[in-house]
Amino acid sequence: MTRDQLGKAIYDISHLTGSFKLRSGQVSNEYFDKYRFESQPQLLKAIAQQMTSLLPSNIDALAGLEMGGIPVATALSFETGLPVLFVRKKAKDYGTCQFAEGFEPKGKRFCIVEDVITTGGQVLLSTQDLRNAGAFVDHVVCVIHRGQSPDTKLQELGLQMKSLFTMAELNSFRV
Repeated sequence: MTRDQLGKAIYDISHLTGSFKLRSGQVSNEYFDKYRFESQPQLLKAIAQQMTSLLPSNIDALAGLEMGGIPVATALSFETGLPVLFVRKKAKDYGTCQFAEGFEPKGKRFCIVEDVITTGGQVLLSTQDLRNAGAFVDHVVCVIHRGQSPDTKLQELGLQMKSLFTMAELNSFRV
């Protein structure tokens, strides 16, 4: 599947109109329901295949953010052979009480994987959690960037972000 075919497929299956409150608190009249493309194996596989070129070459592992980044990171793991750490929004309060599951992040170089980024709020929080645990985090990849460029908050934290698609690009597939 070409990048343009993938963009059109993502638009067709996941673009909704109405009134939607975003995680950032902003209200939007359009929304990309990420679970509609993440739940389709052929689309998720094509997304991972296209996203492999966005990954930096010097990473040890992927960090999939709860909840939407986890299926994308898992698909990328299958494509690249890189291990994936599953990062929670907050540490669980039972069992091991960890904020991340899979393996010890200390000393590893990660690329954070997210599905949709608007302001990067959860990326910022998870980056701090990973760094506090001794991980190195300099890169972020996402399927859809719906925010403004450049992302100054991410840059201030020393993060370089790459997206497979921007909101404007996906909207260009509107028929």
